Amino acid sequence: MLDLRRLSLLREVQRRGSLHAVARALSYSPSTISQQLAQLELEAGVPLLERVGRGVQLTPQGELLAEGAGRVLDEMERLESALGASVALAADEPLRGTVRLAVFQSAALGIVPRALSLLEAEHPSLRVEVTQREPESALDEVWAREFDLVIGEQYPAHAAPLRRELDRVPLHRDALRLGVRADALLTSLADAADAAWVMEPRGTASRHWAEQQCRLAGFEPDVRFETADLQAHVRLIEAGHAVALLPDLLWMGGRAPVRLVDLPGAPSREVFTAARRSAASRPAIVAVREVLARAVAP
Repeated sequence: MLDLRRLSLLREVQRRGSLHAVARALSYSPSTISQQLAQLELEAGVPLLERVGRGVQLTPQGELLAEGAGRVLDEMERLESALGASVALAADEPLRGTVRLAVFQSAALGIVPRALSLLEAEHPSLRVEVTQREPESALDEVWAREFDLVIGEQYPAHAAPLRRELDRVPLHRDALRLGVRADALLTSLADAADAAWVMEPRGTASRHWAEQQCRLAGFEPDVRFETADLQAHVRLIEAGHAVALLPDLLWMGGRAPVRLVDLPGAPSREVFTAARRSAASRPAIVAVREVLARAVAP
């Protein structure tokens, strides 16, 4: 009989590419990982790993087992979700357990505080652990079971990564506008052609989208400041050092400290939640999603 815990380690190796990476992620020593996988090879009766330079790769038999392990883990999670729902319904007890939630910064600022207040009032025995992550990597981490739920984003004409193992539930349409200092004379995006800009780091969907908007308006932005911290964007704008394209989610429940200029076509990004399909019916995840939806309701 193959050990499910060892199979899950093999799947981690498939994803991360080295024993050291798996050890770091799971807080084990590399020797412990190696011993467990050696035992799995004995159980399987065939080699599952082979050395490639400083790393390892799975043999065809290892790939077969790793893919199968993913399906088994999904089925186990579905059974646990169904069992939890059955027990909660029969006992009419308060929700318990932990939901690990990954969020991007503006969602952490605009959605999470109100949602946590609602959860504290309605489900006081439910623990929610919130971690800030970039949306693209967080989707992969939910698939890998490092998180249970993610708040993700999708910018216009920029499709977020799709995984068939994850569902996707729309949460909010978030307007995107130009932020300028309150006394600035700028009235359109084209007026910002000569301004200094602050943008998120290269490689992010938000950065690519912002640059494209500037180019469509007829200029290349003078990006003098680069940071993923949107609160730093706001401070630079308030002080008159830069302009930026900002999501309205930053101001949810409050008033923007900068002047917001509408953009052509009134663009918005889609904010959504994603969970593993095998865990989406878990009562705790259902409850968190329901509260998140109410937290962004008008």
